[in-house]
Amino acid sequence: MADRTIRVLLVDDHQVVRRGLRTFLEVQDDIEVVGEAADGAEGVARAEELKPDVVLMDVKMPGMDGIEALRRLRDLANPAKVLIVTSFTEQRTVVPALRAGASGYVYKDIDPDALAGAIRSVHAGHVLLQPEVAGALLSQEESAHGGTGRGSTLTEREREVLGLIADGRSNREIARALVLSEKTVKTHVSNILMKLDLADRTQAALWAVRHGLTT
Repeated sequence: MADRTIRVLLVDDHQVVRRGLRTFLEVQDDIEVVGEAADGAEGVARAEELKPDVVLMDVKMPGMDGIEALRRLRDLANPAKVLIVTSFTEQRTVVPALRAGASGYVYKDIDPDALAGAIRSVHAGHVLLQPEVAGALLSQEESAHGGTGRGSTLTEREREVLGLIADGRSNREIARALVLSEKTVKTHVSNILMKLDLADRTQAALWAVRHGLTT
């Protein structure tokens, strides 16, 4: 059971989709739909106004699409987690969304209960991908970097830190778990990203999931 209600914003250009999502989510005891938006620009504005915990966002929308909206939210340092909910399965859509800061990527045919679980998961700080989405991203990553040998350069401590990143832990939580200073954890995170040639914690978490470093 969540400690408090998860506030959700729906961003999709199809009213019937928003209505369906709202109808289902409103029966969840720990999830509250606080607003809706019909495109990316409105979604960014509503996110700034309503301060939701999680944004459910489509990728393809008229005007500002979901990818640009993700970038805007990231540039504004908006703390909301963004879960992409879309019918677009192409790798060329998946990868940019995750690089732009999405915490998860699922398809619109996802089981309703699984969607509620996905919302809870990204709210808790985890990276959430349907298996076929993860496969698309990871195959692209491995093609770009020539396989998985990069992990052999990590120290045992770095592997521990990486596993905790994948579990959604903050630097402070990692420091407590491993009895380290936050400064030391930050150094480990920087070294991990450099050694694995990754851009951010989301990519690091995906790498850890792929290579079995999660608990």
